[in-house]
Amino acid sequence: MLRRVAGRFYPDPMKSITVRLDVDLDPFELGSRSGLLWSRAHSGDPVPLLAGIGEALRIPLSRPGGATEAQARLAGLAGPNDLTGPGTGPVAFGALPFDRSSPGELLVPEIVIGRGVDGRRWLTIVGDGSVGVDDALERSRATLDGGTAGGAQAGLPTPQPTSYDLRSQVGPEVWRDGIVATARDRIRAGGLQKVVLARELVLRTDAPIDRTAVLDRLQATFPSAILFAVDGFLGASPELLVGRHGDVVRAHPLAGTAPRSSDPAADQVLAAGLLSSTKDRWEHQITIDWLLDGLLPFCSYVDAEPEPSLVSLANVHHLGTLVEGRLSSPSASVLELVAALHPTPAVGGDPQVEALGLIAEIERTDRGRYAGPVGWVDAEGNGSFAVGIRSAEIDGLEARLFAGVGVVADSEPEAELAETRAKFRAMLGAMVQP
Repeated sequence: MLRRVAGRFYPDPMKSITVRLDVDLDPFELGSRSGLLWSRAHSGDPVPLLAGIGEALRIPLSRPGGATEAQARLAGLAGPNDLTGPGTGPVAFGALPFDRSSPGELLVPEIVIGRGVDGRRWLTIVGDGSVGVDDALERSRATLDGGTAGGAQAGLPTPQPTSYDLRSQVGPEVWRDGIVATARDRIRAGGLQKVVLARELVLRTDAPIDRTAVLDRLQATFPSAILFAVDGFLGASPELLVGRHGDVVRAHPLAGTAPRSSDPAADQVLAAGLLSSTKDRWEHQITIDWLLDGLLPFCSYVDAEPEPSLVSLANVHHLGTLVEGRLSSPSASVLELVAALHPTPAVGGDPQVEALGLIAEIERTDRGRYAGPVGWVDAEGNGSFAVGIRSAEIDGLEARLFAGVGVVADSEPEAELAETRAKFRAMLGAMVQP
């Protein structure tokens, strides 16, 4: 059966329709208000901006398998498409748990507004044909005019918190001496090279946290980061886990961190020290080698930059290396690549099985979606997923925040604790306002 919608025939049951968009709706502003956002606007990514409104359906994603089945269900939604290329047609957003054995799900919005790096703009609707293009544009404008992702009603000011209560789930000294030092000693005893440990803070306020305002502040402070929002999980990640566009695959892993200083001379010393640090360079190389090994079975060619470069954010410096390759035919979907690569040694450790076992034994927290894959996928298997770090799980009056550190044999527990404090500043600065 076909339904006629806005002068086009729309398949039934649920299918997508994609049209070129001639009106200039800002996907970042829209996504920050609707709560479904992917923004990688300063990267040259073919699809730097996607925003979603509403929920057409959710696709279960069993893990670590299940990518093929989920991809097939998304592909089954594909309908008429005035454009071609990544990000057009039906798109699903996903924020998956860190635990790769925990099931996840992909959220397919009713409406998606996209903008390509070439300036093209498009609108996709997924449904039974009852929502037309004019209806979707009206909903988009209404969202921009009044809606926020924090739950405020249209036209009403958002009440701002006047008090904040910030607590460590595990005391800082206990985390330093009872968790980090224990992991370091286990590494020195042999059996593993590195383990990444997370520290959790819980922020409670007296008014709902305005997620729209948080995303706006993150964009202002971290313009080069990957900004995302899915189901109350949002953040500004500096790290691309994997992106797949056609037969091109890219990753930009980070490992090795130094805090920043407000004094330019001191900051330059910190940056130079990171670049020359034997510990951090070795820790970084573990991740690069692991990623190359993980991508090689899917690729006809894959390589990494010969030397890491400095990735400087407002609060920290990182070591980063671009990895790029060509996928073999038929090309694996981005969901398959995510399943193969997560978790990298940058968020889990090495060897993987031993590191994850130690995390489960001593970390004393449930990471949830922290450091899990977060991103989008289209019906053709194109998509991009970031590592869900510099993030928060926001639910009304409460936010859960995490910061992680890579522990190796010569780690100093006090320095690792200081590193978490530097990393926490990214989200706390966006949520706690004077």
